[in-house]
Amino acid sequence: MKPLERRKYPYGIQVFSIIRRENYMYVDKTEYVYRMTHSDNKYMFLNRPRRFGKSLLTDTLQCYFEGRKELFEGLAIEKLETEWTAYPVLHFDMSLGKHLDKDALIRYLHHLLQINEESLGINPQNTTDPNIRLTDLIMNAYAKYNCEVVVLIDEYDAPLLDVMHEEEDLPVLRNVMRNFYSPLKACGKYLRYVFLTGITKFSQLSIFSELNNIENISMDANYAAICGITEEEMRTQMDADIALFADRLETTKEDALQQLKSYYDGYHFAWPSPDIYNPFSLMAALSKGKIESFWFGSGTPTYLIEMLNKYKVIPQEIGGRKCEAADFDAPTERMTDITPLFYQSGYLTIKNYSAFSGLYQLDIPNKEVRIGLMKSLLINYVQRPAQLNTLVGEMAECIHFDDMDGALRLMQTVLSTVPYCENTRYEGHYQQMIYLIFTLLGNFTDVEVRTPQGRVDVVMRTHSTLYIIELKLDKNADEAIRQIDLKQYPERFALCGLPIVKVGINFDSEKHTLTDWEIRKESFTSKTSTI
Repeated sequence: MKPLERRKYPYGIQVFSIIRRENYMYVDKTEYVYRMTHSDNKYMFLNRPRRFGKSLLTDTLQCYFEGRKELFEGLAIEKLETEWTAYPVLHFDMSLGKHLDKDALIRYLHHLLQINEESLGINPQNTTDPNIRLTDLIMNAYAKYNCEVVVLIDEYDAPLLDVMHEEEDLPVLRNVMRNFYSPLKACGKYLRYVFLTGITKFSQLSIFSELNNIENISMDANYAAICGITEEEMRTQMDADIALFADRLETTKEDALQQLKSYYDGYHFAWPSPDIYNPFSLMAALSKGKIESFWFGSGTPTYLIEMLNKYKVIPQEIGGRKCEAADFDAPTERMTDITPLFYQSGYLTIKNYSAFSGLYQLDIPNKEVRIGLMKSLLINYVQRPAQLNTLVGEMAECIHFDDMDGALRLMQTVLSTVPYCENTRYEGHYQQMIYLIFTLLGNFTDVEVRTPQGRVDVVMRTHSTLYIIELKLDKNADEAIRQIDLKQYPERFALCGLPIVKVGINFDSEKHTLTDWEIRKESFTSKTSTI
């Protein structure tokens, strides 16, 4: 049998023509392009997390509207489109408009306008106002080509993301962007189609001015899989690629698929929705032949950490949230809760929906995001986070071989890096750290788990054991074990199907680390169900 040949995978490549001409793998999304461009509404907005394919979709739309039929041979749209009319296209990529003050942002907008003028052969108008220049560009393009103009704006919110927590800079930059986008409504009769992408949704009042006819398709079930890769696409269009990946991992195809699923799957941007894989991480994994945190490692937005601090969100409160549909449309600049931003940024996703209550259940989508988030937050608790990789790796090995004692000895080393501050003199601080550390081990960890008799501080499930962990501050480990027994915590998990181990841990607030612990196996195990 002829060996399978590895294809080129376009992680980080956002240019449709390069992908098609240089034979990169392309998961066909052109049916969505046809559906979008033949809709009743010619103004559309889509928000998705960073590196989720928004820019590639925008570039695909540009190629389609320019009538470049040859790029779409063999794709779904080839059988749907019959006219292939070419339109003048204005494409504005706002992704480089970050970390700019008002004057620099205005200069950047003029730069983008100049690029589009040169592309269409339009003489620039002598004006200092970007919105007037955009108006002239649209009208002149319409006159020159004698047809309507297409406007594509990628990452419309990029200039505002890093200042969304700042009360002084945000209004100034928001006004600049609002004025720039204002011609999109006034020039409606000259426009064939307008498409904007972004991560967040700033209110239409403050950012789009009177552009109140834009259709937000972000949570439309018809477009749920427009960005990202579905399980069905994995098993059909990418079946041979998964087989190759499995060979490189020296495992079965089904096991390789399960590993990819646990790390990169689990996103839902509507309900109902198929499972969506992170396309950036998936392509990177197939290209490099290994599982890593590619998406999270490509950059954690600083604004996210700032907003976590602003809303005082502790690690164990990130997941397991509920919200109404209206919460997804909450204007970013007037948020009273961080949930919409977590969702829009890709750190939470829809996991369920109750038609009875009208509430969406949100949670962290997969292992890549969970581990990446906890690593980012741990720097707030330890002074030398660079040492954690070795220590956490050693702890993971201990726990894998049921050596909790060895793991806790290593944890002493981790906690010795905790800086002294007033807020460390309460159990919750150490509880948060142990949650972060156990999460980095890759095991299922939860805190403040309710039982009929009270709350367990930490519950951790490995492949072979369920640990019930109780934390005490300036007391002793025996007292922690007594609380587990007194509250009959093990009974809550009697059906977990795993041996249950009780762990009592005592922290010393003067030494800033754990000083003693006890580990006891429960006398019963379960035979059915899981927690």
